[in-house]
Amino acid sequence: MTEFRDQRPDFTAATDPFALFASWMAEAEKTEPEDPNAMALATVDAQGLANLRMILLKGSDERGFVFYTNCQSAKGLELASAPKAALLFYWKSLHRQIRARGPIEPVRDADADAYFATRSRESRIGAWASQQSRPLQSRRALDESVAKRTSEFEGNEVPRPDYWHGYRVIPLEIEFWHHRPHRLHDRIVFRRAFPDAPWVKTRLYP
Repeated sequence: MTEFRDQRPDFTAATDPFALFASWMAEAEKTEPEDPNAMALATVDAQGLANLRMILLKGSDERGFVFYTNCQSAKGLELASAPKAALLFYWKSLHRQIRARGPIEPVRDADADAYFATRSRESRIGAWASQQSRPLQSRRALDESVAKRTSEFEGNEVPRPDYWHGYRVIPLEIEFWHHRPHRLHDRIVFRRAFPDAPWVKTRLYP
């Protein structure tokens, strides 16, 4: 079996984690066949039990990483009781992964409205029809809820529900991992004590 050999520049010299993230995401958008912005989101419930699910990144900059969801869902309730989260991006085509974790904050209503407006009409109706994470009697019940909401909004714009919002993960730690032969991978981690503090970079053993 031929080992993977990467000819790209050494990323471990990077000094800005957000710039490095943007660079890796741009490459992933060219190589990943589907949903390069997919990420795992980890939260904890009231008993401290961890929960994990795949979602989509919908924005990133020097402030952090943004996603949207029903605030009454399992993840929304968990973030309300323990407003911290961890993220994982994995790009198999690039042999790379990124981990990030830190506190969360809600995005501005205007930003949530703007993003919601970009979703398909069917997805916007679905946000009204689905009581996310709660018990569902049958698929028929969901279909009937969708039909009811479709009729309700016929001929009108579909507004964002008050319970549907966005969150920003403000990272205090971002780790970059890159596959190397014989499991001798490259890893660097950027850490800071609080959101406005300077980053401290450390190279890690694989």
